Amino acid sequence: MPIFKFKNRILELGKRTLIMGVHNATPDSFSDGGNYSKTSSAVEHCIQMIEDGADIIDIGGESTKPGDDSFVTAKEELNRVIPIITKLKEECKQSIISVDTMKPEVAREAVLSGADIINDVSGLKSSKDIAKVAAETKAGLILMHMKAIPKAKNLDYKYGNLLKEIKDFLVNAVEIAKGLGVSKDCIILDPGLGGGCFGKSMEQNFEIIANIQYFKQTGYPILAGPSKKSFIGALLNEPSPQNRVWGTAATVAWLTGVKTDIVRVHDVKAMSQVIKTYGAISSFS
Repeated sequence: MPIFKFKNRILELGKRTLIMGVHNATPDSFSDGGNYSKTSSAVEHCIQMIEDGADIIDIGGESTKPGDDSFVTAKEELNRVIPIITKLKEECKQSIISVDTMKPEVAREAVLSGADIINDVSGLKSSKDIAKVAAETKAGLILMHMKAIPKAKNLDYKYGNLLKEIKDFLVNAVEIAKGLGVSKDCIILDPGLGGGCFGKSMEQNFEIIANIQYFKQTGYPILAGPSKKSFIGALLNEPSPQNRVWGTAATVAWLTGVKTDIVRVHDVKAMSQVIKTYGAISSFS
């Protein structure tokens, strides 16, 4: 049974697809920006996601939505995420918290405040020091593929071999992380679904989802984050993220069927039902 280690804890993988619930501590999130501006309402949202079936809560203080070129300082990002992490850990001591950040200083303070995992959506492209923080604090580390530099305006969706280039990027990030002291059992990989700086067209995103098991060749657990993203909106002609729940559910069902280790989603209760129902059906097959 594969495992994921972080801060003297072990999370068993492989029994079912686990859920990472998304909490955006940003005023401009594409999904729920500004809905939880107070720490108290933010923590309530996180606790509700746990009650609805989230195994991990991912808290982020900087938007990576396509077209967003705003710059968030480390101080502002810390002000957004640290109070939530601290309070959530106080109220739910056994909760597993991930901090979604590309800044080493934010990652360090978040882990010291109670976060268990660092989710680097740049795959160390923004700063290799993220891996140093993970090694020093024994935090788990999620490495995501990002094609362009953060906030890039010139989007490039060209690949010679889509799947291989993403896998090679992730393997290289792993080697950097291990070279800086991160243990193999502390790493999870994410092929980076999405447009914008993540650099995938609608067709490329669906190709990745259809071939998600290819990335298991790396020998590492795989996380995928399809939730409400623009490629689903493009397929369904749904400009509003709130109307992409059913498209997300379809991708989560597929990812569950091919034994993806973790899915990162906004609508935890609905996606938990998808995974649980799929599991009940497959137990008779």
